[in-house]
Amino acid sequence: MNIKKLIGEATEYDKKVALEEKRPKSWLKSVSAFSNGIGGAIIFGVSDDEQLIGLENAKLIAEKISEIVKMRLDPIPQVSLEIHQEDGKDFVILRIPAGDETPYYYVGDGTRTAFIRVGNESIPAVAADLRRLVLRGTGKTYDSLPSPYQYKDLSFTRLRSVYRLRTGQDMEEADFVSFGLMDETGTLTNAGALLADDSPIRHSRLFCTRWYGLDKASGVMEALDDKEYSGSLVSLLQYGEDFIKNNTKKRWKKTPDGRVEMPDIPERAALECLVNGLIHRDYLETGSEVHIDIYDDRMEIYSPGGMYAGTFV
Repeated sequence: MNIKKLIGEATEYDKKVALEEKRPKSWLKSVSAFSNGIGGAIIFGVSDDEQLIGLENAKLIAEKISEIVKMRLDPIPQVSLEIHQEDGKDFVILRIPAGDETPYYYVGDGTRTAFIRVGNESIPAVAADLRRLVLRGTGKTYDSLPSPYQYKDLSFTRLRSVYRLRTGQDMEEADFVSFGLMDETGTLTNAGALLADDSPIRHSRLFCTRWYGLDKASGVMEALDDKEYSGSLVSLLQYGEDFIKNNTKKRWKKTPDGRVEMPDIPERAALECLVNGLIHRDYLETGSEVHIDIYDDRMEIYSPGGMYAGTFV
């Protein structure tokens, strides 16, 4: 292992020139963030400008790190410590895997704070972040949680129609249970509520705009077309597909047997992007919606939320 190569990976690695025993939060916040995210490592003995300084008595420092983690983290993450030698110097590498009992809190200074990793920073988790971490720690997802709505109070005409079209079979009430859309008592899960014709989850919306030019401020006119849709996820998908088709060019050329369609945006690609935007959006971010923005040279689909654990790719 080469430390010089590791320290460039800012999202998954952090560095400290020495162990700060009197200011443990300065590095324990990264332990919390890595445990709450995709994991990572802290390298002790490296300066802020990435100079390999090394440590005196690395074994003693490793023991102190282990004790402080056990005292200040709740629950205690399953960390590992390694004494690494490079360029004739000793370093301690604290490795933190992604945890299964999220959220992991730093406890100290009269506070109890969970941290998350965003880029190369460990920042306090806000309310929405904590909800996600609690769900992950309990092995649940937003769509599997029971909603306050009953199956008998809502209709599913569009869902049944698409199901019939795709499978050739009618969608029975028992299918809603087997697909995880409701429980045995008739209570819908969030997934079931999102698929109802008139979805009661009001922030499940789709905003579509065909902009004039290459950006949102052309100076001539703002937009050529715009629509706002709400309702079932099935409806949002169909409305979004129609908007894309109506606001993009569709060329074709003749062939000996007919013609070949040559749309600006391949329909299959547009469908995949739109499905991902609707299904994988973060529904814990209330007051937000999926956006389709079409410009002269491209289409952009924005989905509320972010990449896992604050990463960018």
